[in-house]
Amino acid sequence: MTRARRLLLVLGDQLDIRANALDRLDPERDAVVMTEAREEATYLRQHKKRLVLFFAAMRHFADELRARGFTVRYHAIDGEDPAATLAEGAARHPADEHHVTLPGDMRVRDALRDRFPGLVVHPDHHFLSTPAEFSDLREGRRRFILEDFYRAMRKKTGWLMDGDAPAGGRWNFDADNRKPFGRDGPGFTPGRPHSEPDEITRKVMRMVERLFPDAPGSTEGFAEPVTRRAALAHLRDFIDHRLPRFGDHQDAIATGHSTLWHSRLSTALNLKLVDPREVCAAAISAWANGHAPLNAVEGFVRQILGWREFVRGVYWAEMPGYAGLNALGADADLPGFFWTGDTVMACLADGLTQLLEEGYAHHIQRLMVMGLFAMLWGAHPYRVHEWHMELYLDAIDWVSLPNVLGMSQHGDGGIVGTKPYAASGAYISRMSDCCGGCRYDPRIATGPKACPFTTLYWDFLARHEARFRGNRRMAMQMANLSRKDDGELRDIRGAAESLRKRIA
Repeated sequence: MTRARRLLLVLGDQLDIRANALDRLDPERDAVVMTEAREEATYLRQHKKRLVLFFAAMRHFADELRARGFTVRYHAIDGEDPAATLAEGAARHPADEHHVTLPGDMRVRDALRDRFPGLVVHPDHHFLSTPAEFSDLREGRRRFILEDFYRAMRKKTGWLMDGDAPAGGRWNFDADNRKPFGRDGPGFTPGRPHSEPDEITRKVMRMVERLFPDAPGSTEGFAEPVTRRAALAHLRDFIDHRLPRFGDHQDAIATGHSTLWHSRLSTALNLKLVDPREVCAAAISAWANGHAPLNAVEGFVRQILGWREFVRGVYWAEMPGYAGLNALGADADLPGFFWTGDTVMACLADGLTQLLEEGYAHHIQRLMVMGLFAMLWGAHPYRVHEWHMELYLDAIDWVSLPNVLGMSQHGDGGIVGTKPYAASGAYISRMSDCCGGCRYDPRIATGPKACPFTTLYWDFLARHEARFRGNRRMAMQMANLSRKDDGELRDIRGAAESLRKRIA
């Protein structure tokens, strides 16, 4: 086998044809290695559609690299030369130097460094900020939250700016983006974009069903973009058909509707099939030409320029210790229905069934239904992160861990968010149509019709009263708790204990 001067490891979430590391390769003397590593497919029990997404996208990307003249050495998991680990796949090819773009998982980065001590790790220019920039921005600050970072990034990029001031006179239009659908529901929705699987993808689908028969979910109905061309078509579909109404109702839930006006671009972004610059530019252009209102465009840009970049900064600033944080001392396992959707709680049944079918749920379903229940239940935050990594197609360690352990479960004690996102069933009733058809009443905390969210909410506040009593952002919630007498709180604690025994 010809010895390469440089061997570039391209990982499954690094399918960026414009990557800086690729620009440095000489097709005559260098090579790319890509490995469908069994370890990466099995270290967690992953959704079948998630496995299809990664393997199909990788195979398409390898073909694109070959078409551009690169030498690609590919280890297919069902091929003649499979490899157990990413490092094993790369080690089979002699090279003077080993290169990789910074992985999105510290576990992977460290494993590769251990195997290749001289590994050259390139910065990932897909992102709009760097870990060093994030650390510099928060150095010396007592508080550094998303809004601080987001404003700095707006000024840096000039996006949605009018000179030194924010467009529309406000940095954040979040208050305009919380409308429920009301009694008539969402009305007509354009539906999710669909990419018809080609022969490469269909072959992968058959392979996943054969090699991973016990994985959750099904390959049936797979419709995700696995090429840059398809991802750009999904971007255009969102801009044309869903962005204009995205803002008003981005926090609303409607039973049986998985997409509504959300973009569903997170898988394409996190695999690097599309670039955040072109995604945000398309949205900003839609505002500039009058196609979409400012509250929709600002809310969308904030998710990418603000939140996506912010959680990556937290990840690299706080790891590896971040993964072990558990500020609330939660130690329970998730209930078994998190893997089956088999529950009579209407909101959870709807969201989990959708998740098992599609590998997707929008951010309010994740945070304020499934994530909320897990936190109130007292699930160990890292186990919730592992569940998220198993079932969501767009989950990569750098984005999942701060979102789940930090924002959703408050396991980091306030690094990502200054308060836990704790709410009773009343929130779900206000923002969705789930409660009308549910056997439980979101207004009731005890008794046979008590909503489990409401029972566990008051139990959660009572259990952590000492911690949250001094949190100014929770002053109203703690004041409401203080109005409950000892007898009522005792009944709630008893109801919560019975609930855990019944469901666990």
